Amino acid sequence: MNMLNLAKKLEGIHTIDTMAETLGIKISTAIKLVSKLRKEGYLKNSGGGKQVRFYKITPEKNVEIGNPGLYDIINKYSRIKIVSSHVNRIMNKKLTTEEALIRAVKTNDIRIIIASLELFNHIKNWSLLSKLAEQEGLGRKIGALYDAARTIIKVRRMDRRIRNKLLKSKVKNRFIISQIKSKDMGEIEKIWNVYLPFNKADLMRYKE
Repeated sequence: MNMLNLAKKLEGIHTIDTMAETLGIKISTAIKLVSKLRKEGYLKNSGGGKQVRFYKITPEKNVEIGNPGLYDIINKYSRIKIVSSHVNRIMNKKLTTEEALIRAVKTNDIRIIIASLELFNHIKNWSLLSKLAEQEGLGRKIGALYDAARTIIKVRRMDRRIRNKLLKSKVKNRFIISQIKSKDMGEIEKIWNVYLPFNKADLMRYKE
C-alpha cells in the first residue's frame, strides 16, 4: 500500500477506531498501519488519554527541527496528554524535566499544570528545580504542586533540604492561577501559603 496515498486519504486527527472505520479494515490492521505511517513520517502522536490515543496524519512528512518542547516532554512522561494546534520545539538546547516543570507552571493554564504533575516523578536534579523555582519566584508554588501530586500519583521523594528551602522562599502572589482556589486542598495550601488551582476531583484523570 502506498503510504503517501494513504496519508492523503486519512489526513487529519484519527484514533485507531476511526482509521479502521474510514478504511474498512480490522483494528489489528489499522495498528500495523500506524507503525508504517509513523516510520514514513506521515503520522505523529497527538495526545489522548490512557484508553484512547489520537494521531495526526498529514501527507507532508513530519520533519522535526530542534529538540522536544514543553508539550513533547509532558506527553512523553504524563498519563494526561496535551493536544496542541502548534509545534512546540526548542532550538540550540535540550529542555530538562526541571525546566519543563517550571515552564508548565508559568503557562497559567490549568490543563498544562495538571498534566505536568507527573514530571515530579522524573526530576533528576532537585537542586536545579529549586534554583529555577527561586529565580522565577515559584518556590512555594512548586512545593504545593509537589504535595498535590503526591495525593494522586507516586512521585520521587524530594530531598528534605530542598523542601525546607522551598518553604523558606518568598511569595509575592499566592495564586498559581489568578483568583482560583482549591475547595478541598486547604491543608496543602496552608503549609505553602499559596492557592492551588484545582480540586482533588480534577486529578482523578490520572486514575482513568
